[in-house]
Amino acid sequence: MQKRLNIKEVAPNALKAMIGLETYLSKASISKTTKELIKIRASQVNGCAYCINIHTQDAIKNGETNQRIFLLGAWRETEGVFTEEEKVVLAITEEMTLIHQNGLSDETYSNALKFFSETQIADIITSVITINIWNRVVLSTHLMIGQSLA
Repeated sequence: MQKRLNIKEVAPNALKAMIGLETYLSKASISKTTKELIKIRASQVNGCAYCINIHTQDAIKNGETNQRIFLLGAWRETEGVFTEEEKVVLAITEEMTLIHQNGLSDETYSNALKFFSETQIADIITSVITINIWNRVVLSTHLMIGQSLA
């Protein structure tokens, strides 16, 4: 693969803005487990090995089970593995990541309101947006597992 730019060197203010989103999310109203499920699932959909690698490791350190990580790509076919709240979050994640298909549906948004406050939904949406930004930076710059973004 062709070596490409280092975003930290070429656009440090863009990287700072992205880190600002991460700082906001570190204090967000949703759990670490929820954040990691979002990061892993969006990264799977986008095919970002770099981010999948990082966020599965982070999820395991945070207490996530291997079984749930292994089944994440087939979460709709699981019974009793993910909570109803987590399934809504995963649906939001997929619909937003694949926004070119239909975007976040009214049905999914209405389901989210059954479990989450508007603030929590805003934080879920921000989490999905943020990991999609990271995925696109990593994939566009050909950052490989083991390399540092910073």
